[in-house]
Amino acid sequence: MIARPLLLAALVSSTSAFAQSWQPSTSGTTAELRGLSVVSDKVAWASGAKGTVLRTVDGTHWQALQVPDAGKIDFRDIHAVDAQTAIAMGAGPGAASRIYRTEDGGASWKLMATNGYAEGFWDAMAFWDKDNGILFGDPVKGSFQVYTTNDGGASWQEVAAKGLEAMPNEGAFAASGTCLSVAGANDAWIATGGGATSRVFHSADRGKTWRAQSTPIPAGVAARGVFSVAFLNPKEGFAAGGDYKETQMAGINGARSEDGGATWTPAPVQPAGYMSVVVPVPGAPRALVAAGLAGSGFSLDGGKSWTVLDKTPVNTVGFAGPASGWAVGPKGLLMKYTGPVLVGK
Repeated sequence: MIARPLLLAALVSSTSAFAQSWQPSTSGTTAELRGLSVVSDKVAWASGAKGTVLRTVDGTHWQALQVPDAGKIDFRDIHAVDAQTAIAMGAGPGAASRIYRTEDGGASWKLMATNGYAEGFWDAMAFWDKDNGILFGDPVKGSFQVYTTNDGGASWQEVAAKGLEAMPNEGAFAASGTCLSVAGANDAWIATGGGATSRVFHSADRGKTWRAQSTPIPAGVAARGVFSVAFLNPKEGFAAGGDYKETQMAGINGARSEDGGATWTPAPVQPAGYMSVVVPVPGAPRALVAAGLAGSGFSLDGGKSWTVLDKTPVNTVGFAGPASGWAVGPKGLLMKYTGPVLVGK
């Protein structure tokens, strides 16, 4: 165990190591991929445009699946329970936002929920455990939408939440399925942009009440703000973002919180530029990976410092452990993590 940090330092000091951080895999599709849910080093699911879902059960070979009657649905988030059970979330205006569920490895799918608001647009979902989850959408009548489930996504109930009033032009980014995250037994966070400031909303009661806090990540235009939020525990978290139209733009693309989201301090991610996702690394208590069209990087100290992994543009990433993960992105891009072991400090 003592040798691992020394090995990591040697690896990340080599530019050749960066080039080998991700190994391309065959996805069997050219659809834009934005959703990813990693169950283990063998089992993972991905999702994307044109009703596309992918699944692996051996960690190497992926099967491309098509959800029936969903050819026009853009599955921008997916949550997998195991190799057989997964919930896919469509994002889009009104009824294009919907939930499908499979219990037989994708052989069949059942439509579970459809957004009943024509002006609605669902952005992401997250689960505290196999039964209890939360779904989040853009403002309807001035407030963000929240739904919860207690039966593994089989049914969803709209929450009359307090504290989710939106600023003018404020919304969320359905770019990676991670503008909503959960931690512990009851905490949830929502990330937004587009308004006068970028904000992160926090709920400590599974979505019933929320409190918003501005972050130092710039907003002010529709393409700019916080795109992703992740918490290592109920107190320590990280927000990532930027401007998806200016993917290499220098500026603050990350922020840290040590008090559950009550305050945020600047913490620029490397590589510089637009980041659409930040995720914790299971088995490494303080490790994070951030990625986007600017590339990908990692932190071993809760986001205080960052090291570049790769410059390949991706949409989202997910990990099963410090040495096992995947990335998905444009035109059916699918890659397996082959970089340094991400052991935390």
